[in-house]
Amino acid sequence: MKILLTASAGLLAWLAPSPAFSDALPLTQAAIGTAHFVDWQARQGARSGGAPDPFLIRLQVLLGRAHASPGVIDGMPGDNTDKAVRAYELMRGLPEDGRIDADVWTVLAVDEGEAMQIYTITKEDVAGRYVASIPEDYGERAGMEWLGYRDPAEMLAEKFHMDEDLLKLLNPSADFAKAGTTILVADPGEAPTTKVARIVVDKAAGRLVAYDDQDQIVLANPATIGSTATPSPSGTMTVNALAPEPTYSYNPKINFQQGENSEPLTLPPGPNGPVGSMWIDLSKPTYGIHGTPEPSQISKSNSNGCVRLTNWDAEALSKLVEPGRTSVEFSG
Repeated sequence: MKILLTASAGLLAWLAPSPAFSDALPLTQAAIGTAHFVDWQARQGARSGGAPDPFLIRLQVLLGRAHASPGVIDGMPGDNTDKAVRAYELMRGLPEDGRIDADVWTVLAVDEGEAMQIYTITKEDVAGRYVASIPEDYGERAGMEWLGYRDPAEMLAEKFHMDEDLLKLLNPSADFAKAGTTILVADPGEAPTTKVARIVVDKAAGRLVAYDDQDQIVLANPATIGSTATPSPSGTMTVNALAPEPTYSYNPKINFQQGENSEPLTLPPGPNGPVGSMWIDLSKPTYGIHGTPEPSQISKSNSNGCVRLTNWDAEALSKLVEPGRTSVEFSG
């Protein structure tokens, strides 16, 4: 069922031209839900690209629902959207060039479901286990009990696979800390359910692709992978174990030097911990596939040797792998 909303006064005020977003297009549920490739194509070269585009929001939502993750949904062009398009082309047997074109859109737009939905903030959302701030220093973090979200807006953005800035742009007048508030959010759809037999981590492409036992792609995610100084491993290993809400063991003699912390530390769990909300342990000691406290930075920086995904992508993958059976191959 399609639900069309009229713009709120706050949203209409936001849509008025401003120096920062003088080329902003309407970001209503209807505008995003009906955004089409042909219109977006015609706009290319006419906009400065400084504001989220309704078509790119819809495109990113549909790619995510097809399990070709774009990372965070932000409505902006970028490498992660290109990677998601490339992964979708690979899934569908299309020429793999990463370009948003009519062929990709024709197949992707078969999903006619609403890209956006109205969500009512619950008492549970508001009463979450939030922390006022998270210090940079690991020694200070080690003294905390929980490395949770800073506020409901940050939690809700992750819940719906969105960039927090986009969430706030879509809902400029919303009180995210008040139960009963209705907000416009992405509809990320259902997570995949097919079991994963093998995973390929492509270091050169900055991408993780998971396959079933028939060698069909189950999902593809953008990934942050090791740097030259702290490279990811090579070769093939297996998934060893799963650890939701993991603590983090810091040892400068094994890992890296953080600040002036020269002794081993154990950091508490939480979605804003160094490895996020999920750790998928690999058979090579100290290496894993894990979440992140900074989803908008996935594949835009380097890790300390592990494979970093958004928290939601890491959690979805963890439900599909089988310890002792799922293989993980590092290539590139």
